[in-house]
Amino acid sequence: MEPGTLLYDTATDQVGEYRDQSGPYAMLRPVGGGREWQAHPSTLRPATDRERLSAGVRAANDRTWAVPPDPEDLSRPPWPVPGCAECTHLDDRRETARAAHDHSAATDANVLLRQHQRAEHP
Repeated sequence: MEPGTLLYDTATDQVGEYRDQSGPYAMLRPVGGGREWQAHPSTLRPATDRERLSAGVRAANDRTWAVPPDPEDLSRPPWPVPGCAECTHLDDRRETARAAHDHSAATDANVLLRQHQRAEHP
C-alpha cells in the first residue's frame, strides 16, 4: 500500500489515510488529520468514491466547527453599554422602530449603535 491511500476499515467503520506499517498492523489517520489508529490488514479495503467524499465532507465540517465565533457577528443586534447615555438613546430608538415594525429604522439604529461602540467603547 502507498502512503496517502484512502482505505475503509470495516472494524471501525471509518475511512483513513494509510500512513505506514507497524508490525502486522496498518497505521491509518482520519481524513483531515487526527489521532492515528491501528488496523488489521484483513479489515481494510479501498474506500469507495462515496466513502471518500463523505470523509472529506466530515473533515471540512470539523474544521468549520473548530473556528471560534466571530465577535463581530452582525446577525445579532448589539447590546447597549450600561450607564452610557448615547447607547441608551440608540437602544430606545431601535426599540421604537421595532414597535412600529420599521425594520429599516431598526437596522439603522443597530448600525449607529455599533459605530458608537467601536468609537467609544473599544
